[in-house]
Amino acid sequence: MPARHEHTEPPPTAESAPRRRQAILAGHAGDPAEARRHLVDIEPSVRSAAIGALNRLGCITDAELGASLGDPSPAVRRRALEIAATTTHPSGTTGMLDLLSDSDSGVAEAACWAAGERSDLADLTVALLIGIASDHEDALCREAAVASLGSLGHEAGRPVILAALLDRPPVRRRAVLALAAFEGPDVEAALERALDDRDWQVSQAAEDLLGESAR
Repeated sequence: MPARHEHTEPPPTAESAPRRRQAILAGHAGDPAEARRHLVDIEPSVRSAAIGALNRLGCITDAELGASLGDPSPAVRRRALEIAATTTHPSGTTGMLDLLSDSDSGVAEAACWAAGERSDLADLTVALLIGIASDHEDALCREAAVASLGSLGHEAGRPVILAALLDRPPVRRRAVLALAAFEGPDVEAALERALDDRDWQVSQAAEDLLGESAR
């Protein structure tokens, strides 16, 4: 998962590390009751480990996932989004949509990534991703939104992906890669222009895509 914002939570303390270890081991030992015991731990890293254990066991409930998506800790919300990206719990859908506008940029970035993994929710997420790719103040969020729009390949995402070719270099690189999901003269023209981009990774990605399309 391309979540690159620095974590805002401190590492487990010497006092909480054993509880985190117990939560992790519960997921490997087939002990959901033990994992659930740690869902209300005071330490975010322990709660994250607990929901991860329940997900590993395949028994995380809708209510548990929903609570984790609404957790006060950004680290727990990010971990819950990883789970929401691969499950069909209703709370995962609701939580993901809500967290696309999370005040913590690291959470919003993770929500963008999760949305790109859920093509079944494209009708709900594409408009939100377009808004993030266009206007979010954090470049990492814009980059993640552009990547997800490319992953979804929804036609509505085409204009904002093309516009992202004028953004910062990392966003431009992601936009070039996202254009692989689209075809047409506008895409070809954009890739041709990207060949002269001052960032060599952008121009290389454009060259690679144009080479693929010529085969």
